[in-house]
Amino acid sequence: MTDKSIESLEREGDIAADYLEALLDIADLDGDIDMDVEGERAVVSITGGRLEHLIGQRGTTLDALQELTRLAVTRETGERSRLMLDIGGHRAARRKELEELGRRAAEDAITTREPVRLKPMNPFERKIVHDAVAAAGAISSSEGEEPNRRVVVTAE
Repeated sequence: MTDKSIESLEREGDIAADYLEALLDIADLDGDIDMDVEGERAVVSITGGRLEHLIGQRGTTLDALQELTRLAVTRETGERSRLMLDIGGHRAARRKELEELGRRAAEDAITTREPVRLKPMNPFERKIVHDAVAAAGAISSSEGEEPNRRVVVTAE
């Protein structure tokens, strides 16, 4: 995988913002669009207005909109996009919840010396949990097949 330049990631953000702005106009929804670059990915956030239905149950609509936005960026640039979309702070709040879940699972695994199996999660969620478990001094792995793939936490 080649590293993308800040300029190319900013371009992805601009393309995504244009796409999402058109989508909000079509749906007659108000929202402010912010763009940023975090690490090696463009991050686009929509805030304000009544956007809950764009998130959907457990973020399923948000995941679908993110995929559509990535496809629009890929079509325009000719390169695969790893763009992250957040709506109404949903992903940011979920990240905090998952970090806490990973920390608690690590503590439980270390204390009980028994594996802790978490509920199935999507790849984005599992990555956050894996990072939190490692920071808490435990070991994690994934087991199962999508959509039932889950994190298993064990003591070192």
